[in-house]
Amino acid sequence: MKKWVLRLIMTSVLASFVAVSSAGCGKKAALSNGEMQVVAKESLAFPLKEQKTIKGLTSYPANTESDPNNRTIFKRLEEETNVHVEWNAIQSDQWADKISLEMANVNTLPDFVFTASFNDSDLLKYADQGVIINLEEYIDNYMPNLRAVFDKYPEYRAMCTDVNGHIWALPWIEQLGSEKTAIQTIDNMSFINKKWLDFLGLEVPETTDDLEKVLIAFRDHAPELQKEFGIEGSIIPMSCIVNDGGQDPAIIINGFGEGIGDPDKGRHIAVNDDQKVVCSATQEGYKKGITWLHKLYEENLIDPEAFTQEWSTYVSKGKSGRYGVCFSWDVANIANLEDWVPLPALTADVRNITPQNGSYTSGFDRGRCVVTAAAKEPALVCAWLDKMYDPFQSPQNNWGTYGENDDFDIFELGENENGEKMLKHAPLGDASPVEVREAECVGGPLAVLDEYYGKYVTCPDDAQYRLDWIKDIYTPDMHTKYIYPNVFMTREDNEEISNIQADVVKSINAHKSDWIMNGFTDADWDAYISELEGYKLDKMLEIYQKYYDARVKNK
Repeated sequence: MKKWVLRLIMTSVLASFVAVSSAGCGKKAALSNGEMQVVAKESLAFPLKEQKTIKGLTSYPANTESDPNNRTIFKRLEEETNVHVEWNAIQSDQWADKISLEMANVNTLPDFVFTASFNDSDLLKYADQGVIINLEEYIDNYMPNLRAVFDKYPEYRAMCTDVNGHIWALPWIEQLGSEKTAIQTIDNMSFINKKWLDFLGLEVPETTDDLEKVLIAFRDHAPELQKEFGIEGSIIPMSCIVNDGGQDPAIIINGFGEGIGDPDKGRHIAVNDDQKVVCSATQEGYKKGITWLHKLYEENLIDPEAFTQEWSTYVSKGKSGRYGVCFSWDVANIANLEDWVPLPALTADVRNITPQNGSYTSGFDRGRCVVTAAAKEPALVCAWLDKMYDPFQSPQNNWGTYGENDDFDIFELGENENGEKMLKHAPLGDASPVEVREAECVGGPLAVLDEYYGKYVTCPDDAQYRLDWIKDIYTPDMHTKYIYPNVFMTREDNEEISNIQADVVKSINAHKSDWIMNGFTDADWDAYISELEGYKLDKMLEIYQKYYDARVKNK
């Protein structure tokens, strides 16, 4: 009853807003009431007999083509479908500031938002306001490509569905491995300079004690390393960016205490072997790991700029050959592939790598694309968006295309072993893969599945060697039984979690930086635990536990 009354109030408020906006603009803004619009499926057969126009909102990276209709991918889609898209394109670095304003103006709402990437709070807020429509019936009736993905992998449909059974957005899915071999199981991978090890006659460390001795050797033999390899600037035994995602050193403390580490650096939660959701940053292993990192810092083994440096500075020093150990998604971002090897799990009290939460279902963005209540022909919009889930189209939208009128392409058009057309990753020479992808791809809703590799598309080289690293080096040491899944909370729970988590994460990160630099006492630790309790950490974990238990029950 309470939800119905709230929905009624929100609808009334929205209606008033629409009326005021319409009066100010001299026209009426009509929004759908959310009921499914039924049309004959044959009327949506592409290419359409007569061209139709729909309106879309999207983002684009800075220094790339600003008009989506000038991109080869969208040119081809218009030819294939006879659907013209009237785009409103916003530069990516301005998206966060502008998207909420765009969604608030019902008179200028597009039919769909292609690169929305809305979080759960956004989706449920816009759903309650009646600004976006639910899509489950459109998916089942007019989106055969996406429906086929959901049928084969029902977990994706479950992750897209709210507690009331509605799907409010179309997902982005990128499979690269699965379960403990998925490419997302490890974010902040650790790497060690094999060239330095070989020069000093050292082995790749296997324990935290080994690593400490190697770092000391790097420090104490700095003059020899500088001379041998022509390094300008001081030698830095280990560099990182504390509290900065893939550049954080959390992976090397996995072996302390319970072996949980701190893989979820955005929420600091983990699931223990008893299937209890815990705060990873309050565990004994975390305490011991931070104590050890402080010891390394006191011994001048950690970059003093690790707490303040920006990405550009971090990369610049790495490219200058000054690091012995560093952290990133891929060492090629920081240095090069030739001289570096992944640093394996380090044994302290135990030997373990805790996979990232939500990683077993690979890359997933629940709120990638929404259809708005302003769409006059939502079935047509959904049918056009379903083209993005075509197995040959999705890789292009995700990475780039072929046949561009410039010097570089992500793909060459070739054939698979059955003689069917296939996208083959092209050699880029000195071109940056990231820059080429940004120039060609369009993002948006899509699904690239593991079974597509070798049939519709080749696996990217940079993804393949990372998959090999994970499978060969890290997966054998992933002894963790459970990870926290991707869940869709109610708006109320999501907002409560967000409010609590803002204080909890801020406190954890601040103490982490301070303690690595300055150390801490048992009294400091007790005060820290009390502080987190004051921020309602227990309530946060209780909410996470509720959804974890529900997911386990409904498997």
